[in-house]
Amino acid sequence: MAEALAQRTLLLPGGHLSLPPFCGMRSRPSLAAFTLFSRTKVEPLRSSSCDSKFRGRRLVVGARRGRPSRAHLGSGSEQMALSFKKAMKWWQKGLQPNMVEIESAEHLVDSLLNAGDKLVIVDFFSPGCGGCRALHPKICQFAQSNQDVLFLQINYEQHKSMCYSLGVHVLPFFRFYRGAHGRLCSFSCTNATIKKFKDALAKHITDRCSLGPARGLEESELLALAANKDLSFNDTSKPVPVPEEIPERIPTSPKLPLHAVRRPAQESEDKALAAAGR
Repeated sequence: MAEALAQRTLLLPGGHLSLPPFCGMRSRPSLAAFTLFSRTKVEPLRSSSCDSKFRGRRLVVGARRGRPSRAHLGSGSEQMALSFKKAMKWWQKGLQPNMVEIESAEHLVDSLLNAGDKLVIVDFFSPGCGGCRALHPKICQFAQSNQDVLFLQINYEQHKSMCYSLGVHVLPFFRFYRGAHGRLCSFSCTNATIKKFKDALAKHITDRCSLGPARGLEESELLALAANKDLSFNDTSKPVPVPEEIPERIPTSPKLPLHAVRRPAQESEDKALAAAGR
């Protein structure tokens, strides 16, 4: 009887014992049974249930391990998606501070006028043009080695109507502008004919003295842009005011009447007539 009681005993933390329910016994235990139980040696780490499968084994109780729920998977995927940065387009890579993307016709006109005496290179490209993509890294290198040159980039897919008005029908295409000289040259080249771009850059990058403000686009180009109904183009150039002729003022003396004030030429004529009369 004592052995049966010992097998059905649990050892709680702190040395306290817990009596499990008696399996297979219908009547209450007698006083003798409790006396025998108090004298028996208790073995720890024994399961008290009759149908337990962990007799003599160590049972670890913790958080339930299993496959994560769909809600956790969804939140984790969203966090991973947010952690990744948006991939840059090929025409956005390697840009230098002196490379500006044109947003409208007014932006193009203002950029050319505000450039002053700088050399300005307008680069027409298209995202789907293989030649433009192959030439882009070298254009970025030219911009890095020539910080005094302003590179204006025009996306053909976003500004088709403007490019059509400017007469651009082949890509990649370049136009060179500078100060009061206006447009210097325009040509199309690829990665295989990059020497054409190098020669034009070496020819027009030399210092020049512009006798006047920046000219910007040609008059025909401005008229074509103004006639294009698809563009919200407004000429922002302000006319130069012409100084008016200021009439010569006669110094007056507060002590003399106004009719007594005469010009020096008139006084000399009066003296000459008086001398002749004498």
